[in-house]
Amino acid sequence: MMKRVVIAQYERGLYIKNRSIERVLMPGVYWNIDPRVTVAVLDTRVAQVTHQYVESMLAENKELADEVFQVVDLAEYEIGLVRERGNITRVLSAAAHYVFWAHYPELDIEVVDTRENYRVAKEVAQIVTRRNVEGALASLITPAEVSTHDVGLLWVDGELVDTLAPGVHAFWKCNRSVKVEHVDTRVQNIDVSGQEILTRDRVSLRINLSATYRVVDAVKVRLELNDYQDYLYRRLQFVLREAVGTRTLDDLLADKSALNTQVFSTMKQHLANYGVQVETVGVKDIILPGEMKDILNQVVATEKAAQANVIRRREETAATRSLLNTAKLMDEHPTLMRLKELEALEKVTEKVDRLTVFGGLDGLLQDTVKLQLQSDR
Repeated sequence: MMKRVVIAQYERGLYIKNRSIERVLMPGVYWNIDPRVTVAVLDTRVAQVTHQYVESMLAENKELADEVFQVVDLAEYEIGLVRERGNITRVLSAAAHYVFWAHYPELDIEVVDTRENYRVAKEVAQIVTRRNVEGALASLITPAEVSTHDVGLLWVDGELVDTLAPGVHAFWKCNRSVKVEHVDTRVQNIDVSGQEILTRDRVSLRINLSATYRVVDAVKVRLELNDYQDYLYRRLQFVLREAVGTRTLDDLLADKSALNTQVFSTMKQHLANYGVQVETVGVKDIILPGEMKDILNQVVATEKAAQANVIRRREETAATRSLLNTAKLMDEHPTLMRLKELEALEKVTEKVDRLTVFGGLDGLLQDTVKLQLQSDR
């Protein structure tokens, strides 16, 4: 029975006889009467050829296969970049075998040897990470985007091999473990709260402290400290306890800045060995127990009352001395005495409704206000 086969311009026919590809049919119309023959029509708009009998053709009819197909065999350390019309459309895995149409328009396959250089070229990295190119991100590439304020640490097979500047990076996995860690280099804040500490004079205090710091050497921080933030917190605790334990309560309350200075200088000197720079240290609160707070309030009230008494006595002494000086001046100057009498007269007249004067002006001046001075004799 005759069978009609039509192959379009974008198709090719695999002429299969007894499960072997004997030839490739170009576009056209074909008639088949041999029951042992089948024709598999493949779409050449898809670059890769995946028919089950292609491998047998490659082994049995290599000359024809080389004419029709492009074969790519990748070793365990090789990666393939598939470009179609100049655009990366696919990434081929290592240690794999691929077959493509040889006549596919503008098909280019770049084989990358990752033994010496496991970094993905920057332009390739931006393409495969932004567009999520088929096959790339799942198993072949480790992408990393480092922010402006970060430093990237590149680990390959458990070894720290490099630091990454801000930007987009990508690395071929290809039989290796690749990991990127991010270390923030901005100024950060850490609070040490609710620390119960004894002073030198055995007073229990609760102190809250705040500090700011920044990472200046990301490599040293990562290699020297497992968790630098936890280490910084615990170190602040120890230094604060040591500083408070050498001071009395009065010293702490009198000069809190001295405590800040000691903690800051100690932390700065110690953390410089680990790539961390302390920016500021400040005690926010010194909280006293209830009983101690009442005692201190009583002490302060007593001190203020004593100070008030001293000030009152000082003012009374000054006032008495001033009166004595005034009396001496009036004794030495009768006119000044008369002026004081007139001043007293003015004050008296302000408080009376009617004033009757006898003796005229002399009576007003001489008899209204009289000061009797007794002789010491």
